[in-house]
Amino acid sequence: MRYFIELSYNGSNYHGWQNQPNAISVQEVVEKALSTILGETIAVMGAGRTDAGVHAKQLFAHFDTDLVLDFTALKFKLNSFLPNDVAICSIFKVKEDAHARFDALSRAYLYRIALQKNPFNVDAAYYVKQTLDVKKMQEASEILFKYKDFQCFSKTNTDVKTYNCVIMKAHWQVIEAELHFTIKADRFLRNMVRAIVGTLIQVGIGKLQVEDMHTIIASKNRSEAGFSVPAHGLYLTEVAYPEDIRLKEE
Repeated sequence: MRYFIELSYNGSNYHGWQNQPNAISVQEVVEKALSTILGETIAVMGAGRTDAGVHAKQLFAHFDTDLVLDFTALKFKLNSFLPNDVAICSIFKVKEDAHARFDALSRAYLYRIALQKNPFNVDAAYYVKQTLDVKKMQEASEILFKYKDFQCFSKTNTDVKTYNCVIMKAHWQVIEAELHFTIKADRFLRNMVRAIVGTLIQVGIGKLQVEDMHTIIASKNRSEAGFSVPAHGLYLTEVAYPEDIRLKEE
């Protein structure tokens, strides 16, 4: 039987989601917890691979077991076993062929920029000292909707068949002393969101013009785009699936 597990985590202490040979990952601690509690070797497949230091407010992963699970009890045991920076939000049964990564319809990310120095969010938001022109940053963001090939924002030497992504949302919003960027797409390339945000910051401080976004995207060259902002300001916030992927509880 196949199950989905919904979790959230603070990525500060992890080398990303995916298992690494010489570094601790979120996948590793989740697999260890499930395997220990269920008494069998459990492998989990996540909806995506967050990089080192990136956080997730919502991520789904699937795993298989022949055991009939008590979801409430298992959630309690997992949250008791896992470190404080990883939390299990829900567990539910899905179709046998459901896949946490390939069945995802869309993913959404949030990037947090601190507009004022704040000692209490140094690991949660990226502090930008310069004054940012948010209106121009929003205008530049809307250019993303005109394109599908985002190779210019992709990490180089990645093993992908296509650089095409469909951007569904790209929006800046000032919330108190922070500037939040929300972006949603059917898929994302490695390092894509951080490269987009870095490029838009350069628009905001006047190093790039709004119309430069067209030239950058058309170049398909990572060196033409802006810098990659630090990982600690990035959050995976939503992964959407078809409604019928979840089985009704008997």
